[in-house]
Amino acid sequence: MKLAVVGGGSTYTPELIDGFARLRDTLPITELVLVDPAAERLELVGGLARRIFAKQGHPGKIVTTSDLDAGVEGADAVLLQLRVGGQAARNQDETWPLECGCIGQETTGAGGLAKALRTVPVVLDIAERVRRTNPDAWIIDFTNPVGIVTRALLQAGHKAVGLCNVAIGFQRKFAKLLDVAPSAIHLDHVGLNHLTWETGVRLGGPDGENVLPRLLAEHGDAIAEDLHLPRPVLDRLGVVPSYYLRYFYAHDEVVRELGTKPSRAAEVAAMEKELLEMYGDPALDEKPALLGKRGGAFYSEAAVDLAASLLGGGGSPYQVVNTYNNGTLPFLPDDAVIETQAAVGADGAVPLPVAPVDPLYAGLIANVTAYEDLALEAALRGGRDRVFKALLAHPLVGQYAYADGLTDRLIAHNREHLAWA
Repeated sequence: MKLAVVGGGSTYTPELIDGFARLRDTLPITELVLVDPAAERLELVGGLARRIFAKQGHPGKIVTTSDLDAGVEGADAVLLQLRVGGQAARNQDETWPLECGCIGQETTGAGGLAKALRTVPVVLDIAERVRRTNPDAWIIDFTNPVGIVTRALLQAGHKAVGLCNVAIGFQRKFAKLLDVAPSAIHLDHVGLNHLTWETGVRLGGPDGENVLPRLLAEHGDAIAEDLHLPRPVLDRLGVVPSYYLRYFYAHDEVVRELGTKPSRAAEVAAMEKELLEMYGDPALDEKPALLGKRGGAFYSEAAVDLAASLLGGGGSPYQVVNTYNNGTLPFLPDDAVIETQAAVGADGAVPLPVAPVDPLYAGLIANVTAYEDLALEAALRGGRDRVFKALLAHPLVGQYAYADGLTDRLIAHNREHLAWA
C-alpha cells in the first residue's frame, strides 16, 4: 500500500508518522511518500519520519521528493495538508481583518475567505495531476478551509473526502471524562466544517444511550472552560458547540482579545522554528512533546481510520467526515458539503440520518453554506465583486462598508496568490 502526503514538509507530519507507525495493523503501509517543494525542510521532517518508523519497527519505506507527479504516481491515497503562502500568509489572515473590527482567523470570516482563494486553485491543480497519474487514488483533504476545498474537489469529480480533527478531539475528551474507551463514543455531530455542534453523545454506536445531559451536568465547567464559553451558555443550549462557534457567539469579545496579543500564526512560526531544529537532531526518534502545542491533536488517528476504511481495511464503520449533503440536512442543497457522521467504505462516505436540526443552528448553517457557495465561486472565477459578495454574505462581516474595506485589504495582501488580481 502506497500513500502520499502533499505538504509532507509540514511540522505536523511527525504526528502523522507516529500514527502510521503505531496503527500499522490498521493501515499496513509499504511505501509513504512525503511531497513538498521546500526541499531543506522536507529532509529534516523526512529524516525524523524514518527514525520514528525504525524505532517502532515499521517495515515501510519513507521517500521524500519535491516532484509531485512522481510522488503521487501509483498511490492508493493522497493526503493533502498544504498551506499556500505559509505562516506569513496566515499571519496576514489573522491581522488585517482586525483593522475593520472583524475576526482575524485563518478558516472563517475574511481571513478564511483569503485562504480559500489562495488554496482552491492550487488544490485543484494537484488533484488533476493525481487523476492523470492515478485516477483510482482517494484524496483525503486536511487542508483548510476543509469544507470549501472538499466541495471544490467533489464538484470537479475527484474521489475526495474531507477530514478535520475537531470531532475526534471531542470524542477523546468525552471518553476521558466518562472513563470509557474512545471507540465507545459516538457523536451526533451536526453542521459544516468549523461550524458544528455535538447534539448527542452516545455510548456504543448511533443507537446507543445519549449521555450528553449527564456530561453537561457533571462536567459542564470543564467543557465550558475548554471552549472559552460561559457555563450558562452550554446549559441553555444543551449541546456542545465547536470552539470555532466562539467567533460567532462572542465575536466582539474575541476581536478585543485578538487585538491585545500576537497572532496565533506568530506563535506557531516561532514554534515551527524550534521544532525544525529538533527534527534535525539525529538522536531524536519520536515526536517531541512541543508538537502537542502545534495543534492537530489526534489528527493521525483520524487520518489512519479514514484511509483504512476507504482502502478496504479495518477502519471504524462510522466516522465524522466532510462530504456531500445529499439530503441529509433537508434545508441545504444536495451538493453542499457538510461535516457529519458517515458510514465509510471503499465506495466513499454515506452520511447517516440526522435528527431535525434546531432552527438556532439550522439558520446559521444555511447562512454559512450560502457564504461558502459564493466563496467557492470567487475562488474559481476571481473578481473583486465576487469577493465582496462572499464577504457581505458572511455572518461575521455582513455590512457593506466592512465588506468593501475587507475586499480591498484581502486583494492587497494576497495579490501574488491571485492570478486574476
